[in-house]
Amino acid sequence: MLRYRTVKELHEEKGYTVRDLCSLVHIARSSYYKWLKHPKSSHELENEKISTAIQEIYKEHPDKGHRRIRNDLEKDYDIRTSNKRVLNLCRVLHIQSTVKFRKQGCTRNASDPQVTAQNRLHREFWAGHPNEKWLTDVTEFKWYEGPIIHKLYLSAILDLCDRRIVSYVIRDRNDNKLVFDTLDKAVLENPNAHPLFHSDRGFQYTSRTFHKKLLDAGMTQSMSRVGRCIDNGPMEGFWGILKRECYYGHTFTSREQLISTIESYIDYYNNRRYQHRLFIQTPMQAHVSAMNRAA
Repeated sequence: MLRYRTVKELHEEKGYTVRDLCSLVHIARSSYYKWLKHPKSSHELENEKISTAIQEIYKEHPDKGHRRIRNDLEKDYDIRTSNKRVLNLCRVLHIQSTVKFRKQGCTRNASDPQVTAQNRLHREFWAGHPNEKWLTDVTEFKWYEGPIIHKLYLSAILDLCDRRIVSYVIRDRNDNKLVFDTLDKAVLENPNAHPLFHSDRGFQYTSRTFHKKLLDAGMTQSMSRVGRCIDNGPMEGFWGILKRECYYGHTFTSREQLISTIESYIDYYNNRRYQHRLFIQTPMQAHVSAMNRAA
């Protein structure tokens, strides 16, 4: 229907001939005049309503593809429709996610690990209750001061039940303190949590001090196998989501700008980003629901 409306608007506003416009958009003139004489069907009117909402969502979040747009339509606009219908309307509107993908590498095994643990998680990426299974990792970001490249490191902990970010710390150095402070923050905010704690075999996680901190907090340590990124898949997946939606395609020229972007995104992810696997809830909505069920 968009092509017919385009012909009508350009004919009335710009004075182009119907013949030329129909030829340009590849529709028969007879079909155009037939459309012009008949009132819009309820299906066409509904498509217009959905299309308007889609454009509003995309304008605010150009990183969203048709599945996430459909989730927003249901939760924020009370419009229930199928992924296929949203995809077709996105194609008509020339709407496509702006996210970019980059190949992710695996963190190397610590050269001299003091403590190692078995992979007790066994790729069982689900949990029945909050604070039952936590994943963690560190990722790198860059910002630029002229030709000089600076680095920032983000350490975060993710809960497998509700996929919320339990705690995070951003620092200029990737060292033991970065990881230790992330764990301390999570324990402080969740004093009764005693989860299975899974990580890769990076040097911070294989230190005796970190292992003792986990034992003191009543947590069981689990580690990915060497070179098996998929063993920590959901954590790697979060890094991919974060970087595709707020980092790739942008050039950051100050430390403050990059930190503000990361912090704002994690708040958005936890509190406003709907996830299909969470039955179209945000991680914090899913967390509250799970805690209420457990009460």
